[in-house]
Amino acid sequence: MLGLVSISLVLAVSVIIGLWGVRAARSTPDFLVASRRIVPGWNAMAIAGEYVSAASVLGLAGLLVKNGVGAMWYAVGFTAGYVLVAALVAGPMRRSGAYTVPDFAEYRLGSPRIRRMCGLVVVVIMLLYLIPQFKAAGVVLELVSGIPYWVGVVGSGLVVASSIAVGGMRSATYVQAFHYLLKLAFIAGPALFLIFLAGPERREAAVNPIGSTADWARPLLDLDGSGHPVLATISVLVATTLGAMGLPHVVMRFHTVAGARAARRVAVSVIVLLGLFYLFPVVYGLLGRVVAPRHEETDVVTVLVPGQIVPGAVGAVLMALVAAGAFAAFMSTSSGLLLALAGGLSHDLFGGSLPRLRLGIVVGTGLAVALALPSANVDINVLVGWAFAVAASTFCPLLTLGIWWRGLTATGATVGLLVGAGASTGAALSSAIADIEPGIASVLLAQPALWTVPLAFLTMAGFSRPGSVPDWADESVLRLHMPGRYSTEAQSARARDSV
Repeated sequence: MLGLVSISLVLAVSVIIGLWGVRAARSTPDFLVASRRIVPGWNAMAIAGEYVSAASVLGLAGLLVKNGVGAMWYAVGFTAGYVLVAALVAGPMRRSGAYTVPDFAEYRLGSPRIRRMCGLVVVVIMLLYLIPQFKAAGVVLELVSGIPYWVGVVGSGLVVASSIAVGGMRSATYVQAFHYLLKLAFIAGPALFLIFLAGPERREAAVNPIGSTADWARPLLDLDGSGHPVLATISVLVATTLGAMGLPHVVMRFHTVAGARAARRVAVSVIVLLGLFYLFPVVYGLLGRVVAPRHEETDVVTVLVPGQIVPGAVGAVLMALVAAGAFAAFMSTSSGLLLALAGGLSHDLFGGSLPRLRLGIVVGTGLAVALALPSANVDINVLVGWAFAVAASTFCPLLTLGIWWRGLTATGATVGLLVGAGASTGAALSSAIADIEPGIASVLLAQPALWTVPLAFLTMAGFSRPGSVPDWADESVLRLHMPGRYSTEAQSARARDSV
């Protein structure tokens, strides 16, 4: 009951903060990018709040308990991805003047067809990322209050959809920045307290758990006992690092600040904020290995650890705080994902009027909830890993080549997107459906980015014939790298003239 009260308070404060942004959501730029008026500090905290998802708070600790110390490579990849974002994507994307990745694709390649195809890819990535967020909300509510899983999933969907449909990006930014601070306090604070209370014996056991095998303590990730930990670790790092470059809700964030320099400053600040936060899910995973090593639902180990270490009232309070932090992670991440999903459904596929964007929020939420209901037994980080793999195999090569190589053409990008999306989603579905013996094949299907990303890059480059590069490609690429500000209207006009 105490956990439900704490979650209710988080919801109430989030709604109050979000109301500040409602007045400004009167147009498409207001709704999608807050009219580019978010200051870098708030934006950095909002991005970190959005990026630190339920997969980070719950899934990472659960994977560490289940698969061993090597699961910490997920945190390394999630954070390292922003180094590439800051170095390769943030500034040029902001100079493009585009609101979304499909916007950028049309500006750079002059093709409405590629815009629509990118819109479909956005929908796939965002749904894969949203499903584990709603699953996390359902399992946390079920654990702390006894509410049935499906009620928690549906209720959480209604709450998030209604708040985002009203306020758009500005409301989401204020709420997500608040959520980052809340998560840091409610996750990090209890973690430090639990380390102190655990005593030297349990702290030592957390580092060297009783009954742990050499495989569990090995600093490599062995997926489902495949026997190829080096291959699995590299595959996860490729997916998480390159996937961060292609996440639509991440890219969209850099258009909410005034210019390219501010976008790069935001990206660097996010790296610091993420590096700080990811220390603490690891703490819960190590402690969970000691106090709850055989719990059937490893995704809730983070919430269980306080009560296992400190039984009684103090443990109940700590458990309530952690549950509130986990629910804040769900809210902040799902808010950004729903905005990007709405952009893909309405702005990029059917025209971006404000009523259609709000309808896109409702439709996207309904799809995510419907898919989350039968996903109660799927590990959170598995689904998130698939989202990163698809993003790494589609938008990462599109943005990298589109920004840094003048020779990319609409035909090359189209074929590359089809191949990258088809290969990554097909591999993920095969790993979930087919009964494959643990080995190299199982690793390359469960974490396919290691081969699907090079395949997408080669396909885009190979099908971009030199003779089909348009005359204005040099100007488009130069504009992405030149200092200065270009209005969205000018960029949109340039894209229309190129068709």
